[in-house]
Amino acid sequence: MDIAVLSDIHGNYVALTRCLEYAFSRNISTFLFLGDYIGELAYPEKTMQILYDLKEKYKCYFIKGNKEDYWLNYRADGEKGWKDKNSCSGSLLYAYNSLTARDFDFFAKLKLTQDISIGDMPAVTVCHGSPNKINEKMLPDDARTIEAMNSVKTSIILCGHSHVQRKIVYNNKCALNPGAVGIPLFSGGKTQFLILHGNDGIWSEEFISLEYDTNMVIRDMHEVKLHEHAPYWSLITENILHGGNISHGKVLSRAINLCMEETGSCVWPDIPERFWAQAVNEIIGD
Repeated sequence: MDIAVLSDIHGNYVALTRCLEYAFSRNISTFLFLGDYIGELAYPEKTMQILYDLKEKYKCYFIKGNKEDYWLNYRADGEKGWKDKNSCSGSLLYAYNSLTARDFDFFAKLKLTQDISIGDMPAVTVCHGSPNKINEKMLPDDARTIEAMNSVKTSIILCGHSHVQRKIVYNNKCALNPGAVGIPLFSGGKTQFLILHGNDGIWSEEFISLEYDTNMVIRDMHEVKLHEHAPYWSLITENILHGGNISHGKVLSRAINLCMEETGSCVWPDIPERFWAQAVNEIIGD
């Protein structure tokens, strides 16, 4: 039994298509998705349609990511706070405006974490961040990670969110992160996922990294003017697609610190673009 485990698509339908084609070439017909289906890339409706079509034809499991909470909470709060032409929230607003009633219904039904049993194999725990928190990264040699691993009854946790492909082993338990389909870090610009092999009651992992047409993704970004909607956020995205390893979160944290140092206060998403520019220049360069 083989299962494809995919996380953090972030609207990269080009990478998603590449991963699925490879999975089909390996005769895989069961798919497990760990959340963050759309995000900062162009034509999010294409990603959602691929997922809906896949769900109709194959066995699919879906878990909620923090991005799904963003869309649901923004709607519930009366669509307040996000701004266009803003590096903090412009890409969020672009993605949100693509969503349909079907999408909101799909997201609302997703669970935060779940123990899943497939066939006669041992159950696995699936989540986006950690079993304890949707936006918590499971990191090596981290007390919170150990606490999360001890909190579950299963021996395997499948988690995403960090966009870094890794395996963490502790006390006969294992946390597997498939990396990110859409905007992976430390992948050399390749799209990533995981194949979970089940044989004789034992699960084993195979990490997959694939070349794909990143130039098409970047062309799409420019076609829909994402660099106008979210200038520096999109610049960071493009840098990662080219193989860079500087995360959005790292640049955002620096921009906030610069804003605090100069103005004394900083409330997301109202971070002036000049602080984004300075942070990008310091961390990524020209």
